Amino acid sequence: SDDGKLSFDEFKAYFADGVLSGEELHELFRTIDTHSTDNLDTEELCDYFSKHLGEYENVLSVLEDLNITILKAMDKTKKDYQEASNMEQFVTRFLLKETLNQLQSLQSSLECAMETTEEQTRQEREDPTKPEVLSFQWPGKRLARRLQRNNSLSSNSPYSSTGWIEEDSQWVIQINRLQKLIDRLEKKDLKLEPLEEEVLEENARSHLMIVQHQMSVIEEKVEEFRLALKQYLESASAQGGCLHVSIQTFPSNFHFIVYEFWENNNAWNSHLQMNYSKAFQRSNMDFLETPELITTMLVPGKY
Repeated sequence: SDDGKLSFDEFKAYFADGVLSGEELHELFRTIDTHSTDNLDTEELCDYFSKHLGEYENVLSVLEDLNITILKAMDKTKKDYQEASNMEQFVTRFLLKETLNQLQSLQSSLECAMETTEEQTRQEREDPTKPEVLSFQWPGKRLARRLQRNNSLSSNSPYSSTGWIEEDSQWVIQINRLQKLIDRLEKKDLKLEPLEEEVLEENARSHLMIVQHQMSVIEEKVEEFRLALKQYLESASAQGGCLHVSIQTFPSNFHFIVYEFWENNNAWNSHLQMNYSKAFQRSNMDFLETPELITTMLVPGKY
């Protein structure tokens, strides 16, 4: 309620993780409430969690420094981008995209770790005698959560006579079938047959350029952004090389995706040099919560 302290209801709403029971959360609340006021203040929260930080003390410290560093870089980008040359602007966009990719990769790793620990805890609580074995791998690899083969349910299992095994037998059958299929795919040697290559003339314009813009807009700036986006799309659509433009919106989180189809790469590059395009990119520095993510792809025009 923005009064500088947390009641138990507020504490539970924020800290409940779907694993601890209500009674366990209440016990934790009483443990942190060293002043015995039935409310938690900042000092009590800091005192409790600071004792348990361990290696995460360094992690949080680095993240704080990273946040400050990124904000400084963004501020300088906002000031210098407009006056930069085309190549300098390209390098800036690349660095922003690469920074975002690195942060998303780190986020994926943390999400995998969170899912693993939560799932393991839930499994232990449901059946502490038969914990699920979780295999954790970093992004780019398959995140596998498999039941141990020697613990798989079978006709002579002591659990096979219980009611729930009869209820879930179909699920077990499907899981085993999927497991066998995955194992077969993992061992299968892929044979890639070469396709007939199409030789293109050096100056041929046979490829379409597809461009995707992903933009997360600051809530307070949505109306201004919509106006700027409308002007941008009208100007882009009027260009001779523009074949089609469409927008996908996600009102719940103010996320916009714009798709552009251009006759060829040259038409797209010419579009980037136009004043309306540069003006839209500059305005996005004020409208967007995170740097715009632009993805391009060339596809054969005849298709």
